[in-house]
Amino acid sequence: MSDIDNSKQLREVIRILERKLGVLGEFKTSCCGVTMAQCHALVEIGRAGDISLKELSEILNLDSSSMSRTVNNLVNNGLVRRDIEPLDRRYVTITLTESGNELFRSIEERMNSYFESVYLALPEDKRKQVLESLDILIGAIDKKNVVN
Repeated sequence: MSDIDNSKQLREVIRILERKLGVLGEFKTSCCGVTMAQCHALVEIGRAGDISLKELSEILNLDSSSMSRTVNNLVNNGLVRRDIEPLDRRYVTITLTESGNELFRSIEERMNSYFESVYLALPEDKRKQVLESLDILIGAIDKKNVVN
């Protein structure tokens, strides 16, 4: 099989993976009652403790206006708080509220449980290979994004 055929196969495999993981269900509330974008934002904020809007948009690879809308919805739902830095009013720190922390912990528990079952469903002798391959794939995608 040629590299072009293999690259098309890679695309198809990733499309199927995205569908299986629900990435394309942007308007679904399947992630603990919030959209997938909000779910990813909650996880990153929860893991960071506090984070700037700019840092969050970079991590999630979203433009600042999309990230701002996502955070606004989380603020309106009482899940995150926006704090303006007193010394630099342009710098906004985002943190989880108590409700946001509860939802973050719930998401983490559900996702850890789900991916543990997926991982254990892999053939034992292929588990490390799958993780290494995904790391290589992510690195290749990162390099491609830097070039463009």
